Amino acid sequence: MPRTLRTAVSLALPVFMLAGAQAQQAPDFSKVEIKASRLADDFYTLEGQGGTISVLVGPDGVLLVDSQFAPLTDKLHAAIKKLSDQPIRYLINTHVHGDHTGGNENFAKLGATLLSRDQLRYRLAHPSPAADGTPGKPAPAKALPSITYDGPVTIHIDGEEVRLLPIRQAHTDGDTLVHFVKHDVLAVGDYYRSVGYPLVDLNNGGSLKGLLEGLGATIGLAGPNTRIVPGHGPITDRNGVIRQRDLLLAVRDKIAPLVAQGKTLDEVIAAKPTAEFDAQVPQAAQSAERFVRWLYAELKAGR
Repeated sequence: MPRTLRTAVSLALPVFMLAGAQAQQAPDFSKVEIKASRLADDFYTLEGQGGTISVLVGPDGVLLVDSQFAPLTDKLHAAIKKLSDQPIRYLINTHVHGDHTGGNENFAKLGATLLSRDQLRYRLAHPSPAADGTPGKPAPAKALPSITYDGPVTIHIDGEEVRLLPIRQAHTDGDTLVHFVKHDVLAVGDYYRSVGYPLVDLNNGGSLKGLLEGLGATIGLAGPNTRIVPGHGPITDRNGVIRQRDLLLAVRDKIAPLVAQGKTLDEVIAAKPTAEFDAQVPQAAQSAERFVRWLYAELKAGR
C-alpha cells in the first residue's frame, strides 16, 4: 500500500473505531417496526433499521434494493407480502455495509437472485480487518451475489427498465446507482444520504474524488421530477444532491488551506469548519467530526 494511502487510512481509523463501537451496541431488533411508503402503485420503500429498501412489485415478481440486517428479514418479508403475493426474484446490493447486505443469505434462501458489483462480492468474501486489526468474518456462501458486474446492467421486470450503474470508489469501491427508468426513481445507497454529513469508507475503497464524481453523475441523471432514494433519510430530489455536493466542496475548501499550513487533526477539528452548515444538516452533531476527520485524512494524503 502506498505511504500516502496508509497515512489516509490510519488517520481515518478513529472514524471507523467509532462506527465499530456504535455497531457493538446492537439495537433490539424485536422492537423495530417496518414502515412502508408508497411512491407508485407498484413501487415502495421500506424503512426499519439500516438502509432504506426500494421495492418494485408486479406480475413478474418482486425486485429489492438492499436487505438491511439479518434479524429483520422475517419482518421485511411480511411487509413485502402485504405489497405483493409474487415471489422475490432479485435483490440488488448498493454497497457492502452490513445494514444493506446483512439479510442477503436469508433472502437468497427465499429464492432471490443476488446481484452486485464485482468489488462488493469480493469484500463480502474477503472483508477488511477491523480498525483494531481483528480479522473480518467472511459472509456465508449464500450471502454472496451470484451475478456480478463492473459495467452497466439492465434488468427488465414488471414493465420496468432497472439500470444498475457502477459508481466507482465513492462511499466504497463497490457502489451501485439503481435507476428505475419509467418510475423516474434513483436508489443510490450511502454515497448520498439526506441525513448527516457525507461519509466515505476508506477502509473499503471509498474516496473523496469518487464521491464527488458519483454525486455529479446523479445530478446529471436526475431531472426536475426525479425522486432520489438515499441510503438513509427522507427521499429527496436533484436539488438535495446539488446542495450536498456544494456543501462538500465548501468544507473541503475550508480544510485544505489548514492542512497546507500543517495544522494537526485536532487543530482542524477545533477550527469547526462545518459550523456555518451545521444548522442545515439533520444529525449534524453526530456526524460533523467524523466528516472532518475523513476530509482531513484525504487532504493530508494528497488524494
